[in-house]
Amino acid sequence: MEYDALAEAYEFTVPDSMLSPAGSVAAFESVTRELSAGAVVLDCACGMGLLAVGLAAAGCEVCATDGSPAMVARTLALAAAHGIAVDGRTCSWAQLEGQGWSQRFDAVFCVGNSLTHASGQRGRRAALQAMGGVLRDGGSLVLTSRNWELQRHQSPGLQISERLIERDGRSGLLIYDWLPASSWIEGHHLDFAVVVLETATGTIRTYSERLTYWPFTYDELIGDLHHAGLSLDATTYQPNLERYLVSARPTESRARAGDRP
Repeated sequence: MEYDALAEAYEFTVPDSMLSPAGSVAAFESVTRELSAGAVVLDCACGMGLLAVGLAAAGCEVCATDGSPAMVARTLALAAAHGIAVDGRTCSWAQLEGQGWSQRFDAVFCVGNSLTHASGQRGRRAALQAMGGVLRDGGSLVLTSRNWELQRHQSPGLQISERLIERDGRSGLLIYDWLPASSWIEGHHLDFAVVVLETATGTIRTYSERLTYWPFTYDELIGDLHHAGLSLDATTYQPNLERYLVSARPTESRARAGDRP
């Protein structure tokens, strides 16, 4: 599965401010502050579990899913280390419906640029529909993404982090090799490596993987949300910013349909 090979060194990709569960929750304060005590939350594409564990520590009932078994294992280990209960499952977007979670969650998070790994517009719309399907009426879907319009205008090729990143006695460098396709609708590739120096032993280990992604424009995302029965609630998108957050809620038509006998 994608990200299994990177899971052991994934903390090198996380900004310093988000390295703790509390820091991850604070990074999404604009939406997490609206969650009441006991809110039922799904962290979809949970990665190493920082947000999931942070939300659980804040009093939420949290389920965490990821397509990578190695990432789910990291999430469960982090929860155990903090003495916190998190329901962690290896689960793709397509498998959400089969988990028995129909219209269960007050909030669903799909952050960390995960949606781009859905296969094209059809896959993206299916993923959004699946996430919307487990939201309660009035619940909120929270997404973050790169600004792919900016990314597509950058020159392809190697990008290497400008400084060593320190994580728990290890030093690392991030290496990206962007391999864009000629068309937006084709699958693009990213060769991504984390080169880690084990400071204590002086040994070097490289974690690497080829990732496939399908970029999308902001306008396409808004259209996809609408197609999935979701309406835009808030956005931080600006054309010159590299990343943005959007939140959306089920449309009123879905709520009315749910009230019918």
